[in-house]
Formats: sequence, structure tokens, C-alpha cells
Amino acid sequence: MWELLKTILSPSQYMPHGNCYLWQTSLVWLHLMSDLLIAVAYFSIPVMLLYFLYKRKKEVPFQGVFVLFGAFIILCGLGHLLEIWTLWHPAYWLSGIEQAMTAFVSCWTALQLATLLPQFLALKTPEQLEAVNRELQKALDKELKLTEATTKFVPNQFLSLMGYENITDVKLKDSVKYKMSVLFADIRNFTTILETMKPEESFRFINGYLSQMEPAIIEHHGFIDKYIGDAIMALFAGKADDAVRGAISMLKRLNEYNKTRQRPNRKPLKIGIGINTGDVILGTVGGAQRMDGTVVGDAVNIASRVEGLTKLYDVSLLITNSTFDSLENPLEYSIRLIDRVKVKGKSKMVTFFEVFDLDSPECVEGKKITKAIFEEAMMLYSQRKLSQAARLFQDCLNQNPSDRVAQIYLERCQVWDIYK
Repeated sequence: MWELLKTILSPSQYMPHGNCYLWQTSLVWLHLMSDLLIAVAYFSIPVMLLYFLYKRKKEVPFQGVFVLFGAFIILCGLGHLLEIWTLWHPAYWLSGIEQAMTAFVSCWTALQLATLLPQFLALKTPEQLEAVNRELQKALDKELKLTEATTKFVPNQFLSLMGYENITDVKLKDSVKYKMSVLFADIRNFTTILETMKPEESFRFINGYLSQMEPAIIEHHGFIDKYIGDAIMALFAGKADDAVRGAISMLKRLNEYNKTRQRPNRKPLKIGIGINTGDVILGTVGGAQRMDGTVVGDAVNIASRVEGLTKLYDVSLLITNSTFDSLENPLEYSIRLIDRVKVKGKSKMVTFFEVFDLDSPECVEGKKITKAIFEEAMMLYSQRKLSQAARLFQDCLNQNPSDRVAQIYLERCQVWDIYK
């Protein structure tokens, strides 16, 4: 075995290549160093190519050609190493076999390149790629604008609660159940206000008002389910406190907005807000050509009824007992019991409370001072002890003449006392 290996690597029947250079030291070293440097360069190139392919193997096309090209370069480097070896050892058969392998791989690589040439020519130039990127960016910008426009009609919070990633996932009749706080808000005497306006003025007025209210809801983790003329229906999937704080913020913003409405033809606005907390069904309704996202349930109906009661009691903000019970700290707000009513279509009584944080400072202070008297009067009123209740309601008014709820209950006591 050793003799065979020796015969292949250093046969005796040929003379070494160095004899051709007459063993001139400078000439031998020139060829030796040149071949050595070329071999090192040839071996380093495929190493870098293979490392590049390893890192970008899913991104680089024509990987087969890269491998063939790497093999070709390695064989070329090996040929230069054999050039150094044959300076002293005439292994010309081994050198010839290596050259034959190099020829085979190089021809195979050339053939592969020829077959792939149409694909290479089809590759985009840098200028063409830049143009494609510009078109893609335009398409992306258009898609983003479309998405932004879509969210103005279908809030992202609605899609998220429904478990959708985007609006294309929406399916008719999908629905989910949540415990949420539902808020309704409405402008007082809206129809009367519109009667004095031209159509285009009406829309400017409505949009001006709604643009003031929207941020207060969004800032407190709610979203607007729909606009119904001047009315707002908003949903709060988190804490009930978010809904109450959002409503208080709406009233604050309204006070600031009213400061801009001091002219005779721009009277200050008053709104009523009702909030109820409970289970609702969030889902999609409609037909094959037109669908909409909405929320239904008793909690929604009660919230709408409570908003309507703000007109009856001339207050800005009412919440139900279910919302009151869901507050983390009711003492954070200025709250008092207003009434217990039987909602239309329901047998269960609903208790509701006034949140009066945004009344005038004098009225807030007056309601706090008379809260105990007012609650005692309410208890007597519920027991139909009208004369005693009337005296306490009158006492509330004596201390706080701006208490409209006490005035309403006093008038009720007086009327019912006459006809009892």
C-alpha cells in the first residue's frame, strides 16, 4: 500500500518540474510563492461563498450554481498546490487527474450557467428594483390609508374583541359575549337647535360637537360604536371607572367648547349621559351585500333608557346600580341616589345615581352638604310619606336653590299630596 501511494505521489520514472527551472533558487521561489498565494485565495473564496449560503440559504437563488462554482475554485486551488508538489515530486498522473476533474466541473458549471442565462437576464437591474420598490411603497401607503379609513367605520377595538386581526376576517353572524359598560350621550333640544340652521351649518355644528367628545372616550379606553345623529353610543370593555371618567371628561370638554359659543346664535349646549354595565352581545348583523358591527342586549337598552331619564331629572350624568357596584372606589366621585324605576319591558327595578362632579362648584358643594337630608327625603318619598319628604326636599332647596332634582321631587310631593 505504501509503495502504491509512493508511486502515485512521487514516481521515479519522471523528472521533477524543478529541473525545468534548472533549480534556480529565485525562479523556484517565485513559482512556489505565486502558486501558494493563488491557492490560498482560491480556497478562501469558496469558504466565504459557503458561509454566505449558510446564512442566507432561504434568500439566495441559484444555489446549485454557487456550489458548482465553489467546487471549481477549490479544484483550481488544488491544482496550484500540485504545481508546488511537482517541483520536487513528478506526480504528473495525479496532477493530470486533478486537471481532468477541474475540466469536468468547469464544463458542468459553464453548461449550468448557459441554461440559467435567460433567468439571469430576467433579473431586475438596480434601477428596475428601485422602481418596483417605489410602486410597492405606493401600494403599501394606499393600503395603510385604506386601513386607517376603515378603522373610522369599524373601530380596531371592535375587531379585537371579536377576535379578528383585520376587517377582511369579518363574517356575518359572528358574535361574542362580554361584560361592558355602555354609554349613551345626547344633546338637549337638538331638533330645536337645528331648526335655526341651514343644512350645511347643521353638519358643521354636529361634527364640531362630536369632534370634541370623541377624544374623551378614546382617552379612557373606550370606543364609539356608532353615531346616531347627534347621539353617541360608546363601549368600554375594561373597568366601569373608565366609562364614568370618560363621561366626566366629556362634560369637561363640553364646558370648554361652550366658551366658544357665546354669541346669540351660538348658545351653550347641554347634554345628557347615561351609563349601564352588564352583559352584551357583540357581533355582526346585515345581509350578503351590507353588514355592520353592533352590540345588543338588555344592558344596551337600559343604558339608552337611563340617558333619556337625564332629561326628566335635568341632570348631566346618570349611572345604574350595576355600574355603581362595578366601580373600584365610588367615593372617588360625587354621587347620590336619584330614583328606582321599572324599565319598560322589564320586571326588575333599576336604581340609578347622579354623578354631579361637573356641576357648578356651588351646586356640587350644596349637594354634598345636603346629601344625607336628600337621601332621607328619598326614603320617606319611597314610603309615600309625602309631607315629611316635602319638608326635607324644601330644606335641601333652602341650602342649595340650584338643586333641580330636589325641586322636581318637591313638586311631585305637593301634587300627589293634593290628589291622594
